[in-house]
Amino acid sequence: MKSTGIVRKVDELGRVVIPIELRRTLGINEKDSLEIYVDDDRIVLKKYKAGMTCQITGEISDENLSLANGKLVLSREGAELVLNEIKSYLEKA
Repeated sequence: MKSTGIVRKVDELGRVVIPIELRRTLGINEKDSLEIYVDDDRIVLKKYKAGMTCQITGEISDENLSLANGKLVLSREGAELVLNEIKSYLEKA
């Protein structure tokens, strides 16, 4: 993990300001949603990409497969489930 050397305090409402330099670098704009992850003793913020949510499993990942010009997004598990159903359907035909 790369250190920025930036330190911010948590205010009385539990908020932390993300510096403008970081927001610009990461493409985070006002009203953007951030996902919050916990990794051991770390809090990780990641720009939320709702478009990459698997429509079968609900898994959100940049690794998900986007098909049909973005109309269908599948995780590996979701793709396997759909593939098995399609195979089953075609075997009956």
